[in-house]
Amino acid sequence: MGQSQHQSGSGPFRADQLHDGDRYELSNGHPIYCAPAGPDHASRSLTGAAVIASDPDVEWVGVDAGFSPEPGTLRAPDVAVAAPPSGRGWIPGVPLLAVEYASVGQDEADLQTKIGELLRGGSRAVWVVRLLGPRRVEVHRPDEPMRVATLGESLTAPGVLRNPVPVEALFEHAAAEQVTLRNLLQRAGYTDLEAVRDEGREQGRETGREEGRAGLADAIIALLAARGLEPSAAVSERIQASGNLDQLKTWLLAAARVTDPTRIFD
Repeated sequence: MGQSQHQSGSGPFRADQLHDGDRYELSNGHPIYCAPAGPDHASRSLTGAAVIASDPDVEWVGVDAGFSPEPGTLRAPDVAVAAPPSGRGWIPGVPLLAVEYASVGQDEADLQTKIGELLRGGSRAVWVVRLLGPRRVEVHRPDEPMRVATLGESLTAPGVLRNPVPVEALFEHAAAEQVTLRNLLQRAGYTDLEAVRDEGREQGRETGREEGRAGLADAIIALLAARGLEPSAAVSERIQASGNLDQLKTWLLAAARVTDPTRIFD
């Protein structure tokens, strides 16, 4: 959120004259004061940053990161997606995707200037999340008319984000958590939460099968021993090594009748 005098012509300042922590952006050499964010602005921009940072295709996200496409311009979107920066200082160029949260005191003229500078510099999209009035997001793309996305719709950023972002997730913590969880699961190789549950159920079934096989093998050996037919070490090993549940069931029935345990394992 910036405040400026919107002077015409080039100003005297350069991005390399500003330092990390200075509360100014630059537009064509003119300083724009960036006021501290209020509670609503601060918390919701953090929510949006978490959603976007978790996307499986995102390598780097910055909050209030400074981008300088040319010496007289320095812009720091609330949330920015870019390739991982190298080196120190301001990031050259502009982000692939910029997200601005507009709230009380927003300088609308400077916001439009900022959007234009980012798009002309190469940003693929700028999302303006409106915190006043009806919940909505204004989507700006190069050479396209601005469109408005409202609750119930999703935002896409082809080539930047893998997954769509529901408008709600940029406003509401609960919606953001659901999207973030989905994204993090995909980063771990799962499609969604149901895929994790399916894997857990399969592991449980496999564990049950393993435990069932081990239990049957122990039962065969114990039954033979109880009948005074202690199996040899070789026979015991063969019983324990069997992975065939049906075979073990057959052997258990035979162990109740056999008089020579070696015969049922030939």
